[in-house]
Amino acid sequence: MANPSLRQLDLFAQMVAAGSIARCAGDLGIGADEVARGIAALEMRLGYRLFDDLHGAARLTQAGHRTAQAMTLLGEDDPEQALAAREAAEEAAPPPPPPRSPPAGAARRLVALGAPPPVFGHFQEALAAFEEANEDVAITLDLHILLAGQAREALERGKVDIAYFYALGEAEGLPSRYGWSEPLSLYAGSAHPLAAQETVTLREVEAAPMLAMEPRNGLRRISEDALQRGGIRPGPPALESDNLFEIMTALRKGDGWFAAFGPMARDMGRVEGIKRLALETPLPAIEVRQAVSARAAEMPAVEALADYLFM
Repeated sequence: MANPSLRQLDLFAQMVAAGSIARCAGDLGIGADEVARGIAALEMRLGYRLFDDLHGAARLTQAGHRTAQAMTLLGEDDPEQALAAREAAEEAAPPPPPPRSPPAGAARRLVALGAPPPVFGHFQEALAAFEEANEDVAITLDLHILLAGQAREALERGKVDIAYFYALGEAEGLPSRYGWSEPLSLYAGSAHPLAAQETVTLREVEAAPMLAMEPRNGLRRISEDALQRGGIRPGPPALESDNLFEIMTALRKGDGWFAAFGPMARDMGRVEGIKRLALETPLPAIEVRQAVSARAAEMPAVEALADYLFM
């Protein structure tokens, strides 16, 4: 999957329904530590926190509320199961503060924003501020978009008005503007031979086993495109998994190296027993780009939000 697994989404829904980590663990018949690891893995994948004080009252953050609303899109591989998980979360979750009423006679305008979950985490506060300042605008989210092709399709079909996506430069046939770059880094266990070297060549990386996410994962696809553009053409992965704890365990055991960027890279770099490799040549950075619907000129709220997110 390109996004969190249904297991992670279901755990999120169960955690919201239970209201506490102890009750959730009891309902599922598993340990509280396993629940905490599952939620931590989901937050690491998304790039933002879902709960305040997970081991206490476990209140949803504002981003957690929005994620519950977008869970159908996050679990698109199995819409029925994802919808059930979303509904369970929404029924049990305390509702977010209601939006203020728009001025008399004004219709509430919906703006649909599509973005990779970690990118949403980058500007979630800006979205809340925009809605606060524009009482007649409501922002909906599609957290399924990762790459240029998905952004193009969503914009053309009218599913979103603004799309953020990962790319290695301008995408052909999709006018967009550059937002920011996220360095691509390689990580290995502290005991791995490459981790002990002051400088690691690209050929040494190529010769060592790679650990990777599942083939259909969009994060893997953009990472491998950057690796190849940077001159690294690795062999078949020694491990393919969307389970980040499985990947981290394999890294600590010295089974190979792993490519990551954005919030996942930052979190990976904080994990004990895992080090970032000192490459002799930097790899191409992953760009975050913004594209806007061709109909945006007819929708002032869309243009206003698109520009506001660049301020």
